[in-house]
Amino acid sequence: MKTVSRRSFFGCTTAAMAGALLVLAAAPSLAGETFEAALADIQHRWAEANYHEHGKEQKRAFDNLLDDARDLASRNPERAEPLIWQGIVASSFAGVKGPFGAMGLAKEARDALEAAEAIDPTALDGSVYTSLGALYYKVPGGIIGFGDDDLARRYLLKALEVNPDGIDPNYFYGEFLYEQKEYAQARQALLRAQHAEPRAGRETADAGRQTEISTLLEKVDRKLGSKG
Repeated sequence: MKTVSRRSFFGCTTAAMAGALLVLAAAPSLAGETFEAALADIQHRWAEANYHEHGKEQKRAFDNLLDDARDLASRNPERAEPLIWQGIVASSFAGVKGPFGAMGLAKEARDALEAAEAIDPTALDGSVYTSLGALYYKVPGGIIGFGDDDLARRYLLKALEVNPDGIDPNYFYGEFLYEQKEYAQARQALLRAQHAEPRAGRETADAGRQTEISTLLEKVDRKLGSKG
């Protein structure tokens, strides 16, 4: 297993995607429309918490959202999508929670994403690969955590095989390459992310991600300029 120095996982939000859960009184076998509405609500609430909330309010939003994502996953054990979102929310919460409890959330995220991968690795345009890749390069390695840059690269490349023009796989691959000091390749990935097609119903998430892309591109260009 190869690990390199990385940004502290506990000092950054991850990102990945959007929302939360409607209050469900239905039986575990939900109508498709109700399930889709619940999933879309999780996506929307994630984007609001990740990009618009801060401090204690953000932690409270992620805490409530994670409970709802777990509930949706438990009601739909045959579906990969709610497990993916449980993983995304848990990893995002770990990124803002601080050192106490963050690793437990990171492990929950990994386990949920691996369970989703076993059901359908192509669900949500391969988001399970994107999320696992991001998780493996953001979590510390060695005796502290389970971070692994080789696994991160492998998962991110799988994500790009499923969704080569997507905003999230290209952004996270670009961020990973930046951390690896592969600046020219990082710039190419970030430019692909910047020109990705907007996603219907994901306007808040796309706007937040585009801001992250622009910020990281500026850092990449400064690195490339210093090499010129």
